[in-house]
Amino acid sequence: MRISELFARGEFVLTAEVGPPKGFNLDHLLHEAEEFLQDVHAINVTDCQSSVMRLSSLATCKALKDKGLNSIFQLTCRDRNRIALQSDLLSAAYFGIDNMLALTGDHTVMGDTKSAKPVFDLDSVSLLHCVKTLEGGFDLAGNELDGDAPKFAKGAVVSPCSDSVDVQLAKMERKIEAGAEYFQTQAVYDSEKFIKFMDRAKQYKVPVQIGVIIPKNAGMANFMNNNIAGVSIPAWVIEELKADKEKTKAGITGIEITARIIKECKDYCQGVHIMALGWEKHVPALLEQAGLK
Repeated sequence: MRISELFARGEFVLTAEVGPPKGFNLDHLLHEAEEFLQDVHAINVTDCQSSVMRLSSLATCKALKDKGLNSIFQLTCRDRNRIALQSDLLSAAYFGIDNMLALTGDHTVMGDTKSAKPVFDLDSVSLLHCVKTLEGGFDLAGNELDGDAPKFAKGAVVSPCSDSVDVQLAKMERKIEAGAEYFQTQAVYDSEKFIKFMDRAKQYKVPVQIGVIIPKNAGMANFMNNNIAGVSIPAWVIEELKADKEKTKAGITGIEITARIIKECKDYCQGVHIMALGWEKHVPALLEQAGLK
């Protein structure tokens, strides 16, 4: 089911993210998705996240669909030219996968195969335009598609806590013009920044899901502050993570922090996107504490 239909009905849309394995055994991922992610509307599948070779997002989305779970096909421009991107989109449509998220993608130097040649034939904006073109029944070369045209709920990403809010809003506007129907944000830890951003972004009248990552420990928080663009973790979060190491190790502190952020922000957005990063087992408790289950 296209999540754009859920937004149109006024539902508060919940999604969670999973990362395919570096191999093709999906038993663990599928088990955790069935056990811990039943209360979300759809499951994002990352596309070789952090430029690390993994099983494809498309194959994993198909496996989730076969289990009766709704998925969101994440597609990055890093590894494919426009021919391959269009082919994968048509393949997704053939499998009945009708949600997608357009991403430019991390550069290959960030991954474990630094000698790999990046492609970036398109970027996230032109990829969204590409999807709209396919939905119109033609490929980017102007050739008519054989048979029915695909139809996707087209998503994009925005970083509301970036230092350059005007730049983010401009990017958001360009993505909407290219066809974006909903947005998922980079991880938010500063409620005040998010609310201020949304006060300006509401002019676009496009659904936005707040993105959250359950912080596992202070070391992870510091790493994200230093290495992840658009993420700003306040000192109070790090101090709470340091206060009781056993509580933090069990995930309790991280869940409390994340639930608090969701509660403070949920009236200003149209959904929540949870990037579990291997902590799928904590998603039910997070939804419970945030009042979303």
